[in-house]
Amino acid sequence: MSTPTRAFVGRLSELDVFDPLGDKVGRVRDVVVTFSAARTRPRVIGLVVEVPGRRRVFVPMTRVTSVEGGQVITTGLVNMRRFEQRPNETLVVAELFEREVQVRVDSGDVVAATVQDVGIEQLGPRGWGVTRAAVRLSASRPGRLGIGRRRGETFVAPIEDVRGIRDASEGQGAAMLLETYEDLKPADLAEVIHDLTPQRRAEVAAALTDERLADVIEELPEDDQVEILVGLEVGRAADVLEAMEPDDAADLLSELPPERQEELLQKMDADEAADLRRLLTYDENTAGGLMTTEPVILGPEASIAEALAVVRRQELSTALACTVFVCRPPLETPTGKFLGIVHIQRLLREPPHAPIGGILDKDVEPLLPTASLGQVTRMLATYDLVGMPIVDEEGHLLGAVTVDDVLDHILPDDWREERHDVVAHTEVTRG
Repeated sequence: MSTPTRAFVGRLSELDVFDPLGDKVGRVRDVVVTFSAARTRPRVIGLVVEVPGRRRVFVPMTRVTSVEGGQVITTGLVNMRRFEQRPNETLVVAELFEREVQVRVDSGDVVAATVQDVGIEQLGPRGWGVTRAAVRLSASRPGRLGIGRRRGETFVAPIEDVRGIRDASEGQGAAMLLETYEDLKPADLAEVIHDLTPQRRAEVAAALTDERLADVIEELPEDDQVEILVGLEVGRAADVLEAMEPDDAADLLSELPPERQEELLQKMDADEAADLRRLLTYDENTAGGLMTTEPVILGPEASIAEALAVVRRQELSTALACTVFVCRPPLETPTGKFLGIVHIQRLLREPPHAPIGGILDKDVEPLLPTASLGQVTRMLATYDLVGMPIVDEEGHLLGAVTVDDVLDHILPDDWREERHDVVAHTEVTRG
């Protein structure tokens, strides 16, 4: 009799997936299981696989022929439609890791523990199930843990000895989930978080740094943005808003009740709050509503070397790093008189000691904050610009509209949720 195929999900979620010819299909990101009152063991129904393009798709376990040898082999028939979790499905890495449970130990007592990993096993020609769980003990009373057991120890228990694994626990950690997805860009992590339950989203948000959470929130659908921000403690919500791009933060604030807006603005740095208050006065489909108040701004005497050092900053988005806006002091928006722009390609062609005031592009006519979305779009397209200067009646720079902000507004409202939708190559169903 052959040995059943076994794997721990923590290890499985790092493996590449190949078709029968040896061509790489993608990489395992998670395992999908279902619970049933009629079964003691949860059933494993498939894998979440990340394929080229950062799309996450569903691969049924009936398409998996092997999980041995440090790789996953499939039949090659994969549905390329974006994975969408169903209400009766549970993601092991995203939802079960770090869940608080109770486990029966050697002494017969049932003690508190935390799930560290989950073992799955092929139970028949076409069926996989959850058979084991690696848990970390958290009981503290002497004698409760049985022979050789101690608090903080991790051991493997039969799934039948683990209680509460199907029920979401309060205050579940998210460190292991984030470690699994640490290589994802904010937009891709946002897609993962969007697919989680509201409670799990809140737990993941709590575990992210302010800067990482700000980047992720900017990539989420509007409803998820509001849900996460409202769920944060006021002080932390204000910190996250400060870490966001001003235009995105203003858009998010505009979705909140006025009293909540004011509460958050009062908690923010005065200068940051002033920028957002100004942005909130503009209609969202105008240049003022689209612009960021923090483009790259330098005086005309700044050297090309200095300008290149500024646009090289890691925290700058690609769109903002492409254009330097040159103004008279003060250099914080609203600035002194706007003089012109310098494109990054021009910076790369000139001697580093030369001042940027000598290479200004003055042909781009700035727009007023009341300019319509259509006017902004036409200007960007006509002059092949990445960023468009926005000034007041006196010619002081108020901010800049970048091409990515325009795309956000002209794409359908649900584009973030549907960005990976493609025609399926092969239809497969989940049983």
